[in-house]
Amino acid sequence: MYMKKKLLALCLSVGLLASIPAVSLADVNIVPQDLSSAPNIAASQLKQISWLPVNSTEKQTVVLDKNSQIVNFGDIQGPIAAFSVPANIGELTINLTSEITKNRVYSPNVLVFDQDMTPFAYFPSQYFEYQAPGIMVADSLRGTIKLTPALGQKQLYLLVFTKTSDLAKTTTQLDPAKAYAKGAGNAIPDIPDPIAKHVTDGKVTLEVASNSSSSVLVGALFGSPTVSPITVGDTVSVNNAPIAQSKPKPILAGTEDYFNQAITQAIGKGDIDGALKLLDEAERLGSTTARSTFVQKVKGNQP
Repeated sequence: MYMKKKLLALCLSVGLLASIPAVSLADVNIVPQDLSSAPNIAASQLKQISWLPVNSTEKQTVVLDKNSQIVNFGDIQGPIAAFSVPANIGELTINLTSEITKNRVYSPNVLVFDQDMTPFAYFPSQYFEYQAPGIMVADSLRGTIKLTPALGQKQLYLLVFTKTSDLAKTTTQLDPAKAYAKGAGNAIPDIPDPIAKHVTDGKVTLEVASNSSSSVLVGALFGSPTVSPITVGDTVSVNNAPIAQSKPKPILAGTEDYFNQAITQAIGKGDIDGALKLLDEAERLGSTTARSTFVQKVKGNQP
């Protein structure tokens, strides 16, 4: 009877994996199920972690700083974010975003555990790619994780951390003026791109949705593996207090000049609406001269 169950579990595993379409990974060499390079976090460390629940269609943001949960184990040094997600609602699509602020960014790695705290998938930092800024969207490192919870799983756990090796790296951003020029179809200005330093503090956002095209099977199909289950720290209630919005930093001189010139040209052509859009975008990025440029040029353009 035991052999029949083992054979049935194997058949179900093969069947489920065969029905899952290929995933488009940030790096084709990344195999999430390969845990050989994943940190082997001690059970004593996992017991001390509190996990923030994130339900389907929800989004949760965690600010990482000196007041956050800390893990100092091997190559993991500093603040971490820990999330729990439901595993009984079908396949999951999980978007993780780490916002770039003042040319600083938390470079995330994600280790996925099943309900018994057994690691099943690892997404290293190179999986999370740079995303250029957009309208009301900041630069960020972003990745989409697709998971298929195995039958019988009720909860999955995602540990987000950065490593000492990540802190030695940087991320090249796209200058906001270049991003705006691309979006508007204008000539791209010849100005340098800012460089974001990888640090141990930052802000990460996790968003969960159920879907039908997941990629990584998580959890044993018939009960947990033979290892003893680990008692996990209590899940924590969501703090709905709004996160303080930081004031925009002054933009680079080259970016400031680009917007002032673009505003001047738009007003010269009589395109006041376009000039107003440029003004809004410039001030959102921290410009201190765009408004005075707009007012002066409008007055100078009057008969």
